[in-house]
Amino acid sequence: MIHPTAVIYDGAKVASSAEIGPYCVIGSNVEIKDGVILKSHVCVDGYTVIDEGTTVFPFASLGLVPQDLKYSGEKSTVYIGKNNTIREYVTIHPGTEQGGMKTEIGDNCLLMIGVHVAHDCKIGNNVIMANNVTLAGHVNVADFAIIGGMSAVHQFVRIGAHSIIGGGSIVVEDVIPFGNVVGERAGLAGLNIVGMKRRNFDRETIKQLQIAFKRLFVDNDNTFESRVNDVEENFGNNEKVKEIVQFLKADSSRSICMPKIRDES
Repeated sequence: MIHPTAVIYDGAKVASSAEIGPYCVIGSNVEIKDGVILKSHVCVDGYTVIDEGTTVFPFASLGLVPQDLKYSGEKSTVYIGKNNTIREYVTIHPGTEQGGMKTEIGDNCLLMIGVHVAHDCKIGNNVIMANNVTLAGHVNVADFAIIGGMSAVHQFVRIGAHSIIGGGSIVVEDVIPFGNVVGERAGLAGLNIVGMKRRNFDRETIKQLQIAFKRLFVDNDNTFESRVNDVEENFGNNEKVKEIVQFLKADSSRSICMPKIRDES
């Protein structure tokens, strides 16, 4: 299952059921688990683990030193979970001492051509990143988020669960769970209703989320903090609304992505 042109350094752990294609290079501290497929010309280095069933396409570069001038050779890691699809020219860099020492990809994710995941990023399960998405360092992307092609996400930004970011967006602020974000300088355009329907959210849950969204981001009869507290008090029994409230109340170095004010002139 290992092509004769592949280079596997002493110390690397490669499961017997893994498939290592032509001209792949695997460093001495890498672990490749059962059912992993490296198609060809894949470079995996550093303290990197690729878990079961993940497929990596040609010219991906995983685990090489991060593009961070503060990095000084610390033994930081990359963990790539189960059943992911990592397409051509994807780059994933390990963590740094300033960010927890670990970059992590969950399970069942699709990273399309040219995706870049920088140091200390945390990617959840079932995440889709389309072609040429770029994540700066320390970005957190929660489960089921979708990031459209050619989008760029600023360092330390949080992308909430079940949110969607339109193609070509520049995201410099935190995106709420279930949010729909678009724009060259991305603004909150509503909720990801289509995504919720595809994942079989019941009608009442979606309705409650819509009411809560209107109260939080459309009504302007009070301060934002007061509106958050009001939604927490009145929709506290809805787990999905509670998820948004908890996201808004969590500590973050970034502001919250809000609806953009339209110029009516």
